[in-house]
Amino acid sequence: MNKNESHITRRNLLRNSALAGLGGALMPLTGMAVPDQKKKKTLNLIEAENSKPGTVEWQLQFTGFDTPVTMASYPMVRYLRSLSIEGFVSKTSVLPGESIEFKVSMDPPGNFFIDIYRMGYYAGTGGRHMVRLGSFPGSPQSLPMMTIERLRECNWETATTFTIPNDWLSGVYLGKLSRDEPFGKQSYVIFVVKEHRKSDVLCQVSDLTWQAYNKWPGRDSLYDDGSTSVWYTGPNVRVSFDRPYAKYGQLFEATLSAGSGEYLLWEHPMTYWLEQQGYDVAYCSNLDLHFDPDILNLSKVFLSVGHDEYWTRKMYEEATRARDNGLSLAFFSGNTLYLELSLFDSFNGTPGRVFSRVKIFEDEEKLMGLTSSPGAGVGYGDWVVKNSAHWVYKGTGMKNGDKIPGIIGWEFNGPPTPDIANIEIVAENALSQATEPHAASIYRCPKGNWVFNAGTIWWPEGLSDPPGHIPAGDAGMEEPPYLYATDPYGRSAAAGHNPGGRTLGVNSYVQKITSNILDRMIKDSPR
Repeated sequence: MNKNESHITRRNLLRNSALAGLGGALMPLTGMAVPDQKKKKTLNLIEAENSKPGTVEWQLQFTGFDTPVTMASYPMVRYLRSLSIEGFVSKTSVLPGESIEFKVSMDPPGNFFIDIYRMGYYAGTGGRHMVRLGSFPGSPQSLPMMTIERLRECNWETATTFTIPNDWLSGVYLGKLSRDEPFGKQSYVIFVVKEHRKSDVLCQVSDLTWQAYNKWPGRDSLYDDGSTSVWYTGPNVRVSFDRPYAKYGQLFEATLSAGSGEYLLWEHPMTYWLEQQGYDVAYCSNLDLHFDPDILNLSKVFLSVGHDEYWTRKMYEEATRARDNGLSLAFFSGNTLYLELSLFDSFNGTPGRVFSRVKIFEDEEKLMGLTSSPGAGVGYGDWVVKNSAHWVYKGTGMKNGDKIPGIIGWEFNGPPTPDIANIEIVAENALSQATEPHAASIYRCPKGNWVFNAGTIWWPEGLSDPPGHIPAGDAGMEEPPYLYATDPYGRSAAAGHNPGGRTLGVNSYVQKITSNILDRMIKDSPR
């Protein structure tokens, strides 16, 4: 290499990462998609995809929330819906070559564009612009009547139908809806492009949970029964995917997430990190485990990420069957598999567009190793190392009792089940605002595959801090501590559902533990 050629050093990589918006956070170099000029390395599909130009313009720039929502138990007015422009898509996931419909409402009428972005690393920008659609005319669409079970299904006009190009790689895709006017208001739609190809890792988005908590148009989540109760958890309530996602407002007011469910809050840091590291990853919707379970046979490792509370019984059975057939599972999530739901057809006969709560899962720990119960629900605290000699801590230098601060919250899993004889506990600690301790576990299956459970929604917060990410915690809170009369578990506001803790940013221990787990699962895969 002569002096005029680019010289790749660790210092240059860190400097470039900082310039790309990573804030200088130390990222492990193992698995990074860095071209090897001497060996002429063949990039995998994810590495090749992320070598393409990215942009930070996937983020919303101009937002507006126009419909005030008040409740007897709310001490403040909340603005959750963007009448200026809002929409949804006809499918939660789609294969290349299949079509997806965009349903959009605008008040006042006007024209709008749809810019579609694939989310990933892309040299630190977090997304790549794929296509601009439009402009299209838009007008106000009707607010659907509510059924006896509080179900609202939007039978809106189709603004456009788009066929996914055959060369689009599996990923999480955001459609940014923008009014075609100066300073035009914006919001998102979100969907997954899946693929029926072999991959090392299959990353599932938690969209059933996003929809369960979606209050659009104001008081219509699975936790609203029409009374003054804010956290209703009984029967006879249904929700639909045929409606926009309101602004997220469960833990804090996430204005710039409008229309994207909970993805940008808890899951984008995982996507960003996985693709930065160059893992061969594909993506799927929660619903794919129910309607397209063969997708589990194509990967070595399955990831549950973020807030993954709602599963159907069939999803559970398919994941269990896949585990027994050699699939490793990594639950980088919390409050996971807490509630079982039933799926129903939509008003036009589309399967799985409507669902309702059935009951609390009674055997979730037999799959994921940890319990998910009301006592192990909301809590905040540190990851405290136990069994530091375990291979999950290889290369970290951590010792028993060492801490990763602030990574447990806001909902978590624990304690472990006694039903799995060889289960090992690798972290355990008491938490603020919780009656049971947090735990993290791992066990090996008869075919040599593994099941790991980090037991916290906030685990991805330690992996990366992409552009547009809203770190969890007290920063940016718009809700006072007395907002809720009770939390989802029936406890008083004194116990508090609002943050009593916060995350503390990217952590090299979290990164190393995660890479240890994924690399070992891939290496030991019997597939």
